[in-house]
Amino acid sequence: MGLRAREPAALAYADGAAAGPALPRRREPAAAVRLPARHGARADRGQPPVQPGARARVRGRVGQSPVIKRRELLAAAAAGTALLAGCDAAGGRREVPGGWVGAAVERGHRLREARPGPASGPARRAEVVVVGSGIAGLACARELARAGIDDVAVLELEDRAGGNARGHAIAGLGCPLGAHYLPVPGEDDEPIYALCEELGLVKRESGRAVWDELHLCHSLQERLFYQREWIEGLLPPAQTETTREQYLHFARLVEQARREWGFAVPTHRAPWTPDHARLDAQPFTAWLDAHGLGDAQLRWYLDYCCRDDYGAPASAVSAWAGVHYFASRHGFHPPGDGHDEAEPVLTWPEGNGWLANQLAAPLGARVHPGRTVLRVDAGRDAVDVLAFDEAQHRPERWIAKRVVLATPLSIADRLVGGSVAPLHEAAAAGRHAPWLVANLLLDEAPLERAGAPRAWDNVVYGAASGQLGYVDASHQLLSPAGGPLVLSAYLALDEAQRPALLKQDWPVWLGRVLDGLHEVHPRLRDQLRRADLMRWGHGMSIPFPGRRGSAALAALRAPQGRLHFAHADLSAYSVFEEAYTQGLRAAAEIVKLDRG
Repeated sequence: MGLRAREPAALAYADGAAAGPALPRRREPAAAVRLPARHGARADRGQPPVQPGARARVRGRVGQSPVIKRRELLAAAAAGTALLAGCDAAGGRREVPGGWVGAAVERGHRLREARPGPASGPARRAEVVVVGSGIAGLACARELARAGIDDVAVLELEDRAGGNARGHAIAGLGCPLGAHYLPVPGEDDEPIYALCEELGLVKRESGRAVWDELHLCHSLQERLFYQREWIEGLLPPAQTETTREQYLHFARLVEQARREWGFAVPTHRAPWTPDHARLDAQPFTAWLDAHGLGDAQLRWYLDYCCRDDYGAPASAVSAWAGVHYFASRHGFHPPGDGHDEAEPVLTWPEGNGWLANQLAAPLGARVHPGRTVLRVDAGRDAVDVLAFDEAQHRPERWIAKRVVLATPLSIADRLVGGSVAPLHEAAAAGRHAPWLVANLLLDEAPLERAGAPRAWDNVVYGAASGQLGYVDASHQLLSPAGGPLVLSAYLALDEAQRPALLKQDWPVWLGRVLDGLHEVHPRLRDQLRRADLMRWGHGMSIPFPGRRGSAALAALRAPQGRLHFAHADLSAYSVFEEAYTQGLRAAAEIVKLDRG
């Protein structure tokens, strides 16, 4: 579910980059939010205590109305807690701590607004400077070091590496701030499979791949709340012959496209053909209409898949992206075709923060956190990089033989001042999806509706636009005991909602999250003990019609003088596999030129 982009995301070249559960959390003042109760509340009935420091303060206010005045909301937001109205036995209000986490917004403002002054002191030198430490930047630097190019410096805006793959922790419980799983790669996907093998996720026994079950998503993997009960899987059941025929028709089209045209992850493994270009030129919904695929259940599912992987509805992405989602991996399997199990995935409580940590660890001191890069000037013999050292609060100059811009293309274009024509063109045309990730600390497992048991991925059929459900960040924990756990809710927002996401107080968005989950977990407000929210203004690249086949993107997959580019934006959409292999490609370019 959601935000499989494993890359840095704007505001700046990484929208927060703390990878792993022990990251320091930056947050605006925690706020107490008073949200209207959805139904009559009841008292806490002897629920097990959360870990030290996680217990919310409960303040019953007898006789007060649960209606929240705006001035109360603002005062609470400034205080660092959310006021949940009507959640105690007296119908009063209870303060739940939380706030925005994960992004140093003021550093992004520095990049956009500051006029950099000259750096004092001698310039620092490196053979290669990598700007940005998302998955692409880490993969590039790691590969350069493995190839013998040790003089590499990775400049990272945030205080830790990881981009939008980083993890978080609440009360000692790991949870993701963004990307949170990796589909199990096939052995033909050599770079990703080789990485998994190196990290001990898979080994060969008797000639076959055996994956470590500790890292595979535990059962139950996914479920859908459909017609007031939970069912296994995410595809709605075909309750009419019409729906079943539509499912079968779409499955045949996907298989035909896979067989005749070829699709792969990463995308460069499948040659780009005129057939792909024709798909890329039209919206996915137009292609579905042309093939008579209008069934409501099928269209809901396809729209959900597009929002989940691309951050945008089926009407906003290209037909290439819509078909690629299925044809590049597991196909489309309607009920009864013999493929009843979900595609296996690797996941961790902290999400892909685990992977980011593994990539960053061998780089050690080569990663320089707290460096906001302000300008990159490529000359004939070297590249001049001006950064701002956030800890020392002063400009810092770097000189490198080559620079890898492992940032979103819009940020890269700003850094080079629009001087690279294909970059300027690609950046101007790009579109990015805003995301919200809300990590909810509960005192115990939520009250369940009927049907399938609690799963890792939990989705509500027909949920409000952008509501993708939640993952159980504690699903991978091996302890059989109950107690506190974290649910990570994902919202893929429309681009028009970006200003509100960046300006509104966090309690407003917490209210939206809780409203979206009320139908399936009506006591969620009662059980909530903390809420840490992460906002991604530009979370992932949207593969809109024409984007994948862009000549400007193709040009950036080759060196531009002394500048190299490594980001999933170059693949037109953002997942770990694309980011990682773009980083490897940039490293290979530099190694080839170095050994020329």
